[in-house]
Amino acid sequence: GKNEYDLLIIGGGSGGLACAKEAAKFGRKVAVLDYVEPSPQGTKWGLGGTCVNVGCIPKKLMHQAALLGSAIKDAQHYGWNITQPVHHTWSVMAQAVQNYVKSLNWGHRVQLQDKKVKYFNMKGSFSDPHTIRGLTKAGKETIVTAENIVIATGGRPKYPMHIAGALEYGITSDDLFWLKESPGKTPLVYYPFILYLYEIIVYISLTGSSPDVSLECAGFLTGIGLETTVMMRSIPLRGFDQVSTQMASLVTEHMESYGTKFLKRCFPTKVEKLESNRLQVTWKNTDLRTEVTDSFDTVMWAVGRAPDTETLNLETVGVKTNSETGKIIVDASEATSVPHIYAVGDITEGRPELTPTAIAAGKLLAQRLFGQSSELMDYDNIPTTVFTPLEYGCVGLSEEAAVQCYGSDNIEVYHAYYKPLEFTVAERDAAQCYMKMVCLRERDQRILGLHFIGPNAGEVIQGFALGIKCGATYPQLMKTIGIHPTCAEEITKLHITKDSGLDATVTGC
Repeated sequence: GKNEYDLLIIGGGSGGLACAKEAAKFGRKVAVLDYVEPSPQGTKWGLGGTCVNVGCIPKKLMHQAALLGSAIKDAQHYGWNITQPVHHTWSVMAQAVQNYVKSLNWGHRVQLQDKKVKYFNMKGSFSDPHTIRGLTKAGKETIVTAENIVIATGGRPKYPMHIAGALEYGITSDDLFWLKESPGKTPLVYYPFILYLYEIIVYISLTGSSPDVSLECAGFLTGIGLETTVMMRSIPLRGFDQVSTQMASLVTEHMESYGTKFLKRCFPTKVEKLESNRLQVTWKNTDLRTEVTDSFDTVMWAVGRAPDTETLNLETVGVKTNSETGKIIVDASEATSVPHIYAVGDITEGRPELTPTAIAAGKLLAQRLFGQSSELMDYDNIPTTVFTPLEYGCVGLSEEAAVQCYGSDNIEVYHAYYKPLEFTVAERDAAQCYMKMVCLRERDQRILGLHFIGPNAGEVIQGFALGIKCGATYPQLMKTIGIHPTCAEEITKLHITKDSGLDATVTGC
């Protein structure tokens, strides 16, 4: 018989919703099937996916809360009389952030209704290549058929199951943003790191994706007054620039000066619950070959994310996945190994795990399916930012990637330290404010990558990303007039090369 829908989206996150709304513009019959499996700690949320509920949005808002704390300290140098001591109330911040997120959940539902997109709050799995079996929380079954199906279920945080007590007592970023009360002393664990907040520990995985989540969480937790420690087994920000003055190392150096503690070359072995309800964490130091134990109020794991494909029944319909990562293999048009089944966003192999890329890929897919378009998603030169206390933004290639692609003799790297004008009166340390530009050495010196550590790095990099996307060259950048006095202006003055062994410090004029 005829399929019920022209397009069915499995997953109501950024990529899936964008694809659904775009397809509806062409007058097609579209449905979205979305269900949030509660975390092991019971946390759940509404429509909108990771970004809206447990990712970009709450993270940036809590980052802003921490920046306001720093601004209060700076304000006294600028003449503001502020009563001391100043305290932060987690519950007030959390309630405000959670209320805003809930408003976004509702907004997405209204938009789907306005565009006549059918929404199913169900967990979906394939029965055959055109049929999805939907199951509600109460166990009610609904069968949905569609001509085209898009998988956009994203990923969920992993737990280090080899560590005793990890699942029973730990939380992840899925839980942190929905806590009603302060996590207290929480260890954040990232295989390169373990973070200890006021009573929190975070552990991050050596091979896990998105290690920036741990540092971002540690940063805003420190910023709102919680004692935070990061346990590092390996290097920070794996996948970001590590060469020369190492952008990633500068980020962590600033975090240390900011108050975050780091335990380097360490990894946890077990978590136990004490009679006091505190959590006792045991870890090993690989350099000293010692074992250490301490107690915390919360343990948070940041050991990477796994694609949410377990219940989709992909093997039944022949959708191929990468056996190592579990992600769905797609071609340049986001098509899977099965005709008419597509995938977008974090669930796809080899794609950046970024909200804007998922949105753009979803829209372009809908346009190709129903709008007679042939335009493919361009995954080159996508900008991104790590929202640590001192932000790190970048676009294009890292220095090591440029060397690998073109050879060390064929690239020129310009770099400099600088001091933001706003840091001067407040007497803030600017030792880690740094920028680096990677260029081809030949002919017009096309810019391959730009890296920037400093205030508002995301806003700075977003502007320069357009130029780099358009093939900007170093001489063109040197002819660009900067806006004075800004941090971004300093990029237009970059003239110190790594080969010279010199560093520049610039302030205002």
